[in-house]
Amino acid sequence: MKFPIALQPYTIREEMAQDYAGSLEKVAAIGYKGVELSTPPEGMSVGEVKQILERTGLQVIGAHCSLEQLTSGLDELSAYLHEVGGTYAALSYKFDSKQHVLEMAKRFNEIGENCRKHQIQFLYHNHNWEFDQFDGESVLDILLRETDPELVKLELDVYWVKRAGIEPADYLRKLKDRCPLLHIKDMEAGEEQFFAEIGEGILDFREIASVAEEIGTKWLVVEQDLSRRAAMESIAISYRNLGKLDLIQE
Repeated sequence: MKFPIALQPYTIREEMAQDYAGSLEKVAAIGYKGVELSTPPEGMSVGEVKQILERTGLQVIGAHCSLEQLTSGLDELSAYLHEVGGTYAALSYKFDSKQHVLEMAKRFNEIGENCRKHQIQFLYHNHNWEFDQFDGESVLDILLRETDPELVKLELDVYWVKRAGIEPADYLRKLKDRCPLLHIKDMEAGEEQFFAEIGEGILDFREIASVAEEIGTKWLVVEQDLSRRAAMESIAISYRNLGKLDLIQE
């Protein structure tokens, strides 16, 4: 029950904006093996990013993308991912009706098929609003039912599942071979339900990791949208606590 651990750099977005290379060097020094890294910022080439990756030993596992990148920009996106070694392209979205969900499910199948032709895997990343219900069925359950399991997989975010009032491990059990990447962040106790470093909150990561192993998850990806500490300190605490839980594949 051990996993390679990656970071979603949104957690350190301010640091990345100030010092892109130095921030990734710090991520690698903490111990992270992978990152979800979008296309380079303005003024930086893919070649320069590759040099940073080679120097740090970090592996790009995929990227979070816009709908535009996954449609009209797919050639460019896939070329970038292939060059840096990434496999996954993840999208978040928001829906305003059941009909909208059904329409987008059809579109997600088309995007997934086009991604497969480009040799990348399309993932859908949830927040808590995907557990809103239409006709007694959650948005996420509709998406899972209406999309091809091979073309549309999930990057489940355990914090947002918990925020919706559902135990993450219970929902994960429904996702056999459909959740290759798992976003992990913890939640403080109390009404605010603020984000917490892994192991500092109320989520049971041993159970989550056990189920993730059962269903075929390949990477655990640390992300913390907001922190009461400096972001670099937060990601170091999360990594250290994952080690204490004996969940890190060295």
